[in-house]
Amino acid sequence: MDLFIKIIMLLVFFGVMIAVGLYCRKHSTDVNGFVLGGRAVGPWLTAFAYGTSYFSAVVFVGYAGQFGWKYGLAATWAGIGNALLGSMLAWAVLGRRTRIMTQHLDSATMPQFFGSRFNSTALKIAASAIVFIFLIPYTASLYNGLSRLFGMAFNIDYAVCVIVMAVLTGVYVIAGGYMATAINDFIQGIIMLVGISAVVVAVLKSQGGFIAALDGLAQINDANIARGDTPGIFASFFGPDPVNLLGVVILTSLGTWGLPQMVQKFYAIKSEKSISKGMIISTLFAFVVAGGCYFLGGFGRLFTNMLNVTEKGVPGGGYDAVIPTMLSTLPSILIALVVILVLSASMSTLSSLVLTSSSTLTLDFIKVVSKKEIKEKEQLLIMRILIAVFIVISAAIAIFQYAKGATFIAQLMGVSWGALAGAFLAPFLYGLYWKKATKAACAVNFIFSTVVMILNIFIRSSFPKMLQSPINAGAFCMLIGFIIVPVVSAFTRKPEQEMIDDIFACYDKKVLVKQSEAIADGEE
Repeated sequence: MDLFIKIIMLLVFFGVMIAVGLYCRKHSTDVNGFVLGGRAVGPWLTAFAYGTSYFSAVVFVGYAGQFGWKYGLAATWAGIGNALLGSMLAWAVLGRRTRIMTQHLDSATMPQFFGSRFNSTALKIAASAIVFIFLIPYTASLYNGLSRLFGMAFNIDYAVCVIVMAVLTGVYVIAGGYMATAINDFIQGIIMLVGISAVVVAVLKSQGGFIAALDGLAQINDANIARGDTPGIFASFFGPDPVNLLGVVILTSLGTWGLPQMVQKFYAIKSEKSISKGMIISTLFAFVVAGGCYFLGGFGRLFTNMLNVTEKGVPGGGYDAVIPTMLSTLPSILIALVVILVLSASMSTLSSLVLTSSSTLTLDFIKVVSKKEIKEKEQLLIMRILIAVFIVISAAIAIFQYAKGATFIAQLMGVSWGALAGAFLAPFLYGLYWKKATKAACAVNFIFSTVVMILNIFIRSSFPKMLQSPINAGAFCMLIGFIIVPVVSAFTRKPEQEMIDDIFACYDKKVLVKQSEAIADGEE
């Protein structure tokens, strides 16, 4: 009976997702509608699209499990950082200016922005190549966490889980484009909010309540990590390793500012009111979902007896086994809810990634390299074909990794986030705010971050100990970018003043106030 209820819940979920995709076909008849929803997406859909693209199975299973195990309750700081830095501050600093300048430059993707803002086709092509190369491993990482929960709940083969998720996501994204993704993200976001709240309460209840669980955590020590023999270290405010925890907070929070699939959400905002409301909604969403995930992971060590911990203090099934093990003790209905929760998180992020990848490769690479005019219908067809191709490639990588022994989810995602955010964050932010940023500075930052992260994959042991972690290496690239761009700009050829004045004139256009202070409702 329990299995029957789980299957019914999944079938209803799948049916709704596909129905939304088919319904939204009318919004995806041109490139602007397919990629940006006609730049007319309201605050609730935009905020939930931002939040669900932010948090996936990678966070729920990979990050929450790994960092909750390493840092205890202090891992909750990552969730707080995601809400305040990754959501609220990102909307406040990037939202309005991104929407205004990208419309002024007629940019639908981040590489298009770089190409137009710095007047460089080479930068556009380079950015599209970086997006394509580094979004693939991120996309592949989404399947891993999902498969563990499916295996626990349904005893279904990993490959079957991957294929089902890939096919269903492909159907609604190919059919409905950005609008289908945004509406489904809203539905999936509601499921995530309800699901994570219910799971946290249930897990704590299984340990005798919050106070009892906290007391149990305070009695655990681990001599395999720094200061691990300190009583109560895993229940403390900053945990056993606050320096590395700071790296996690920076990468997972500030990193979103430079991720194309995240920033692109701001391109589609409808009006000024949408920014204000969207910022509040997105922040609250992150507090519940991210804060809940990391808070839950912080109690992972209470399940040590079920995890077959090795002599090095690592769970026998890897860090990715921590959260599924914690959930395996819950009632069947709650497990079904968790599976749909993680499925929602993963499909929403996957849809955002493949839409970003396909639009970028079509508009910024194929269209430029072909050197001929590609009709709009042909561009749509190419994007839809590429969505299918990206999904197939990422699914194949995920299955291959599983068969050969996959890298931890957090490491795979760390390399991807580090390269993308490290390459794009500083040039994008300076490009929005600073007239003197040069294309040479942008290029140097691209090269620096991608080289560092690629070397981190192949010669990690040669890095300084602090930077051997992909998480810390990615955070390092992002922060150094804020130095690279102004320093290189100071010694390289300045952009033509007339071009810069024209680009930044978009902020001085009068609505009720300067457009740099507000977007007009009902604009164009």
